[in-house]
Amino acid sequence: MKIGFITPEYPHPKVKFAAGIATSIRNLALALVKKGVDVTVFVYHQRESEIVYDEGVEIHLIKKQTYKFFTWYFYRKHVQKYVSYVVQEKAIDILEAPDWTGITAFMKFKVPLVIRFHGSDAYFCKLDGRKQKFKNFMFEKLAIKKASAYIAPTTYAGLETQKIFGLNKKKIKTIHYGLQLEYFVNENPNVYNRNTILYIGTIIRKKGVLELAQIFNKVLVKKPNTQLILIGGDSSDIKTGESSTYKLMEQIFSTKAKKQVNYLGKIPYEAIKEHIKKAHVCTYPSFAETLGMVTIESMAMQKPVVNTSIGWAQELIDDGVNGFLVHPSKIDDYADQIIKLLNNDTLCNQIGKAARLKVETLFDIEKNVDINFDFYKSIINR
Repeated sequence: MKIGFITPEYPHPKVKFAAGIATSIRNLALALVKKGVDVTVFVYHQRESEIVYDEGVEIHLIKKQTYKFFTWYFYRKHVQKYVSYVVQEKAIDILEAPDWTGITAFMKFKVPLVIRFHGSDAYFCKLDGRKQKFKNFMFEKLAIKKASAYIAPTTYAGLETQKIFGLNKKKIKTIHYGLQLEYFVNENPNVYNRNTILYIGTIIRKKGVLELAQIFNKVLVKKPNTQLILIGGDSSDIKTGESSTYKLMEQIFSTKAKKQVNYLGKIPYEAIKEHIKKAHVCTYPSFAETLGMVTIESMAMQKPVVNTSIGWAQELIDDGVNGFLVHPSKIDDYADQIIKLLNNDTLCNQIGKAARLKVETLFDIEKNVDINFDFYKSIINR
């Protein structure tokens, strides 16, 4: 089998951006290569056009282009032409693309196209309670409706997207993202920096970071020596127009909290894993995700996680068994749960071990790659 992935991001030094979508695609791509599958990745909106390689994966960087009129249309047709040429030359059997921005709207291919629900703009607008631009909705709807089938990382994300776009439920298959678990091993789970809370993710309103600032203030009242480490790029705030969401967090932090927050910005992936190992508690109070890669990465490294209780998170964590679920708007309850963990080493150890077991059961890429492979095969053979 030969598979092509169309994506705006991929973890490679020559790709200008890589986040959760990139990590999940690379994990799957490398696992497919191990199974003998030929994998080609098409990364659009890049600085230059180039072909590079990564552990058996052929990566085509497609340069961003602008046109005098209708760039949104003509660039899509440019990507289609390039991908179609490679599909024919390499005899690629099936293509996969994300739902975000409806990149495949106006594209036609001679092979089946699967859309994976990494999270459309429409999906996030619904969860955020924001109005979406009509043009963006139509692009995503057109792209999604033309696909042969769909993959959702959680049942929740699949059902919500199905409702938004009026899709056929029978075409949607839930397949969780997977981790290469050999790269997420914590040999000394009982060794960590005490009273250290870790957050990884974009500093943006929808991730619950403004609530996190309030939560941290509450934690410090009872645990005054606690430190908060934030990792991830800053973002403008869509509600206030502020260019930095972190500045909004700073306005919420108490005087004491400001002295005990360490915002590291973007750092290398390997360094992130070291911070997970060193953390006492990891926390992700998000309002909008499809799954949340950092949650399962933290669980894989036997960390107690206090997570949002919204939809998708209930498929990752069994509350009180392998992590904790609290709605991010419940500031006091959220802070109390973090404090409970900071005060109980036995509970942290118990939750961490159970978290690793949950990830081994549901999010092992070596298992999930076979589910993906069989689904692709079923679409090709229709």
